[in-house]
Amino acid sequence: MSFKNQYLANVYEQVTKRNPNEPEFHQAVREVLESLEPVVEKNPKLVETGVIDRIVEPERQIFFRVSWVDDNGKVHVNRGFRVQFNSAIGPYKGGIRLHPSVNASVIKFLGFEQIFKNSLTGLPIGGGKGGSDFDPKGKSDNEVMRFCQSFMTELSKHIGADTDVPAGDIGTGAREIGYMYGQYKRLRNEFTGVLTGKGLAYGGSLARTEATGYGLCYLTQEMLSVMNNSSFEGKTVVISGSGNVAIYAAQKATQLGGKVVTMSDSNGYIYDANGINIDVVKQIKEVERGRISEYANRVAGSVYTAGCKGVWTIPCDVALPCATQNEIDKESAEILIKNGVIAVGEGANMPSTPEAVEVFQSNGILFAPAKAANAGGVATSALEMSQNSMRYGWTFEEVDSKLHDIMVNIFHNAYNAAEKYGVKGNLVAGANIAGFEKVADAMMAQGIAY
Repeated sequence: MSFKNQYLANVYEQVTKRNPNEPEFHQAVREVLESLEPVVEKNPKLVETGVIDRIVEPERQIFFRVSWVDDNGKVHVNRGFRVQFNSAIGPYKGGIRLHPSVNASVIKFLGFEQIFKNSLTGLPIGGGKGGSDFDPKGKSDNEVMRFCQSFMTELSKHIGADTDVPAGDIGTGAREIGYMYGQYKRLRNEFTGVLTGKGLAYGGSLARTEATGYGLCYLTQEMLSVMNNSSFEGKTVVISGSGNVAIYAAQKATQLGGKVVTMSDSNGYIYDANGINIDVVKQIKEVERGRISEYANRVAGSVYTAGCKGVWTIPCDVALPCATQNEIDKESAEILIKNGVIAVGEGANMPSTPEAVEVFQSNGILFAPAKAANAGGVATSALEMSQNSMRYGWTFEEVDSKLHDIMVNIFHNAYNAAEKYGVKGNLVAGANIAGFEKVADAMMAQGIAY
């Protein structure tokens, strides 16, 4: 798709020139700018005040060296990243990703997406993201601890409860957050809500672990209800991934009456026609930190297949990609449609390629984009920040109820924005527009120097 609006075309050209060899970031920016064409046509002040020129440029980028020592005394050097993208509506908020694929492009794409995702929650949080090309897989607890302490020694200079509040992401779970928080507290001599996803013993929130997966299902359920007059009840569900998001999406989809038949990891996927046994998956992935292939050895009738892409060949009514970016390409999208899918909800960040999204939309598939569908995690992180500020904690049911209401509101805000700008039913455009308008209003109110 080419831009119809010359101003937006120029902004995108500038982004690609300033950020060469960053395809993930280019992809994220293009998707948002294409959605904003009707908004710019109706609001010339956006051009006059340079809001879009500014919003595509991070307020601050911090790249740093992370040196750590393994159990054999060998020194390793990784790269650390924190991109503080936009603080117009609140302190920067976004996870820390620990994975070999992490680079400037990936962190910038995630940080840019986070601006609009965080805005959609209705809570006062800006957009940021961070991480490192460190791989926690195969490392001992002590090695992970030493890395996290080194990483936080530098990062601590740039974050704070009212400045930038990181959280978990791929590779950064409760163990890593705990080590990072301990080092921050040690260096700053303060007990503050500077990280979310903390353990319950030291300021964490109930329901945070479940939040992204549960939120994905709450929004997908509302989409099915409003746009298809249906629900998860009786639906066959295909899920990719087997981390936090996938596990709790599978749990909630099952509670809502769906039958989840697949899960995957980077090596391959399992298919269980009788419905995935979530307790077995939790034991393998959360307790043993094992591979999903082990499921087939423990559950009779289930089948493991090497390679991840094949998960999208399993017939289903609802597909929930919860693994990583660009995991569904055009070919996989076409196979899903051929096999009867009616709805796709993105649990991972940008898991569908632009070509796949076009296939879904042109065939009338209900499609909930990541920045709306997986916003439950950051929404509950913001609720954790609120509890930290109050020195008080809500019950699981209270947090879950607030999460449900937030996700339902996100769907309706995106749905209504799409209708307002003449693209009814296009939740990609609607989510981008609804998230953008709030941030744009704040940026214009705070002046050009901002």
